[in-house]
Amino acid sequence: MSSAEETPVRFGTAGLRAPMGDGPGEFNVDLVARATHGLAVYLTSRQVPGPVVVGFDARHGSAEFAAEVAAVLVGAGRSALVMPRPLPTPVLAFAVRGAAAGVMITASHNPATDNGYKVYLADGAQIAPPEDATVEAAMAHAPPAAEIPRSAVGIGRSDDTVEITVTASRASGRARIAVVPEAVIQGYLTRAVGLLQPGGPRTLRAAYTPLHGVAGATFRRAWAAAGFDPLVEVREQAEPHPDFPTVAFPNPEEPGALDLVTAAAVRSHADLVLAHDPDGDRCAVMVPVADGFRALSGDEVGALLASHLLERDRIPADGALATTIVSSPLLERMAAAHGRRCVRTLTGFKWLARVPGLAYAYEEALGYCTDPGAVRDKDGITAALLVAELAAHCRAEGATLQDRLDDLARRYGVADSAPRSIRTTDADIVGRLLADPPATLAGLAVEHVEDLAFPTSGLPGTPGLRLTAGPLRAILRPSGTEPKLKLYLHALGAPGPTDLGLERHRLAALLETAAAELLARLGA
Repeated sequence: MSSAEETPVRFGTAGLRAPMGDGPGEFNVDLVARATHGLAVYLTSRQVPGPVVVGFDARHGSAEFAAEVAAVLVGAGRSALVMPRPLPTPVLAFAVRGAAAGVMITASHNPATDNGYKVYLADGAQIAPPEDATVEAAMAHAPPAAEIPRSAVGIGRSDDTVEITVTASRASGRARIAVVPEAVIQGYLTRAVGLLQPGGPRTLRAAYTPLHGVAGATFRRAWAAAGFDPLVEVREQAEPHPDFPTVAFPNPEEPGALDLVTAAAVRSHADLVLAHDPDGDRCAVMVPVADGFRALSGDEVGALLASHLLERDRIPADGALATTIVSSPLLERMAAAHGRRCVRTLTGFKWLARVPGLAYAYEEALGYCTDPGAVRDKDGITAALLVAELAAHCRAEGATLQDRLDDLARRYGVADSAPRSIRTTDADIVGRLLADPPATLAGLAVEHVEDLAFPTSGLPGTPGLRLTAGPLRAILRPSGTEPKLKLYLHALGAPGPTDLGLERHRLAALLETAAAELLARLGA
């Protein structure tokens, strides 16, 4: 028996996620039925009123899984509001505010063989401990999937479009199934476009791809409503396709994923490249350089958005900026300079979204929350609009986003990062490194070693370790969504460097040396 068959799927960084298949350790209709039964038990035990909103992407089986969610909810006496078609995750996160909960069927940027189940609670944020453990306990005590009560819900297909169709509107007393009104989707778009400064610069040539995902149609509507110049799109990737045929891995962070949009940007002499992951909650950004285009890191985009919002007074005096323990320390320095709080959380927006007084949050994995009052989760569509607004302002001033990054480096210090991923199922690597940590990193004495399972920062425990050596910080942790180990290396120089190029070269050399040393110790 394989490990996948032996180990049930558990709630991780972003809900339930696994390869599709027939076993208890794989994603299938039985898992969806039991998870939905567990969610219904949880909501009923907490006496949470209102419907559950159900969304889905365009992956294999997503519409069928969404229909199963709705059917089980109504069978359990809960009403369901189902999205009318495949839509981005941020639209679901917007629609769930005021409902009892939300479920999004998506595996985000995972391979085409995977699918997933994200749960949002009434506050609009993803479910987090201890509530997820309560749902898991209810799942464990659920009857066999075939015996779980269901209503009847159908799947409609026409012209390669998949839609949920309600074939039975009532079951279990007053419970019912309905379709989310188009007014809700328009409300999301209106709110997203409303984040931009009215009458501001909009002249900008941007190349764009949704990477075969579901963000394209929604983003095109938002982009046009905002008044930007028409997008330069990658036709091969413009429409949803569950096989992601033009990319080896549908994650904009992966090598090669942005090759087609980069080529389109070069041909069109674009000012900017924007890309969404398949469910539209992440946004990748590329900027022109002498020999083509350079992908900005999540930390760079996070800093650009923070500076843009701070300078536009979009962060109230009592508002908090937030990022995770694996992101750059630059945000803390920026927040302090503006007299704002900066909070660090564990990895994942289920933690970031719950920061008290949250006004802006980002994580290094290309996730940005720019309007927590509407979408209390990462939102690639609003992030892309605000990045474009900033780029258009820079263009109107004869500058670029790279110029803005240089300005931030002079003001707050040069920040650099060197993330690495190690595909492995070896769960003992972190423990071995904790048992024998390095005394130095890149020639600098290691000043602090922290076992993140027993943190000193007041955060909940999580597998991983953190090393600090001068301007360097390294964090090693298992991925919460994939079978790999993630190494995060950051460097932050002193404010006001006299020579940006020299300082960047110095920090980059430290990071590369530290990465090589740690990977060698890990046997990678």
